[in-house]
Amino acid sequence: MIGSGADARVESNLDYQECLRRLAVNDAEFAEGRVPEVDVESEGLDPKTLALVRLAALVAVGGSGPSYGAQADAAVSSGATATDTVNVLVGVIPIVGLPRAVAAARKLAMAIGYDMDDALDQ
Repeated sequence: MIGSGADARVESNLDYQECLRRLAVNDAEFAEGRVPEVDVESEGLDPKTLALVRLAALVAVGGSGPSYGAQADAAVSSGATATDTVNVLVGVIPIVGLPRAVAAARKLAMAIGYDMDDALDQ
């Protein structure tokens, strides 16, 4: 079992069990950050980790180019390197599959300022 008691909580006034319960019942106010005791934007993860997790989610769902730009900027602003962002892409291949990672590679390259077309021409 992953944690229990006081050490197994999300960094808020709600413990992890209450967070899971609210999500399981599709509590829109909770998910949209309208619950006063919870800040969904900064809940539990440091900003760098949160941005990298969101990059992984973008790969999983086939996110748009501008979304990659926003999350890559957030990651870099929080201390992540370009290598960290690419490691996220590589790290999710066993879960999302190579086609998703290939589709995301150009979007991520553009987001971190790497000219993939120029690199492929050489």
